Parts: sequence; C-alpha cells; structure tokens
Amino acid sequence: MKASLLFLLACTAVLAVGARADSPEEPKALVKKVQELAQKVTDMAKDAFIRVRDSEAVQQARQWVSDNAELAKQRLEWVKEKLAELLKKTPAP
Repeated sequence: MKASLLFLLACTAVLAVGARADSPEEPKALVKKVQELAQKVTDMAKDAFIRVRDSEAVQQARQWVSDNAELAKQRLEWVKEKLAELLKKTPAP
C-alpha cells in the first residue's frame, strides 16, 4: 500500500515536470495543467483506497464464512432431521 502511494507521488512529480516542459513560458497554463494532473492522481489514489477497503471486506467475509461453515452444516443437518420427522408424522393421502 505504501509503495503504491509512493509510486503515485512519483508519477505526480513526473507529470508536473512534463507539464512544465510543455509550457515553460505560460505560468497560468502550467498551474492549471498541474492542478488537473493532481486531480487525476487524487482520483487514482481514492480508487486505490477503495479497492484496498473492498479487498479487506472480502477477506473478512471469507474468514467469516470459513469460521461459520461447520455451524451452518450442523444447522442444515438439524433442519433435514426435523423435516424428515415432520414428513414421517404426516399421513399419506
């Protein structure tokens, strides 16, 4: 995670240098271009955080399913037994 943020910051610096090289005489255009690039990098960072958060949620869900799988099997067996008992008690038509 830290490495990807460092990578994004490095990309921002490279893009800022590239923007400056494209328009060395126009400071307003340069500022605007850097702001646009900073916004793009910010959006990329937000997307990365969302993916990490979603990934963590998925991992927690998998862990919960793994932890509760045996209990779910036991409950299913119990329901099957109760259903079988109920069907035995029901008179045939």
